[in-house]
Amino acid sequence: MTPTPTNLADSCNNLALRKAARYLGATYDKALTPVGLRATQFSILQKLSAHGETTITSLAEMIAMDRTTMASNLKPLAREGLVTVEPSAADRRARIVTITPDGLSRMKQALPLWQDVQARFEESFGADAAAQLRASLEAVLHTGFTPWAE
Repeated sequence: MTPTPTNLADSCNNLALRKAARYLGATYDKALTPVGLRATQFSILQKLSAHGETTITSLAEMIAMDRTTMASNLKPLAREGLVTVEPSAADRRARIVTITPDGLSRMKQALPLWQDVQARFEESFGADAAAQLRASLEAVLHTGFTPWAE
C-alpha cells in the first residue's frame, strides 16, 4: 500500500533516521562540549588515532561522508592544530590527514566523556538493542545506493 501524505512522515525511513541521529548526535555533542569537540570531530580524531595517516577520501569513506564535507570538517581541526592536512608525496592531488600529538591528547581527554554518554545510552536503550541497532545501521550502508559521486 502506498503511503498517503498524512502518514508519509510515519513511514519515512529517512526522517526516522535523521530524527534519531539529530537527537543522539546532540546528546554526544553536549557531552563532549567540555573538551571543545563535536561528536563528528571526535569520530574523525578517533579514526585517525586508530588508522594513522590517511587520505581525505579514505577518511570520508570510513565515516560514510562525502569528500567535500570531510574536507570542511577537517578545517577547524587543522586550525586548532589537532590534525595536519598535507599534499601526498605519491600523488599531489591527494591530501593526507594526520592526527597531531595535540589531537591525540584532545581525543584522549574526550574519551571518558564519550564513554559516559555511550554507557548511559546503552543503559537506557539496552546493550543488546544498541548492538543490534549498530548492526542494522551498518547494514544500511550495504544496500547498494551510491549517494556520493564516484
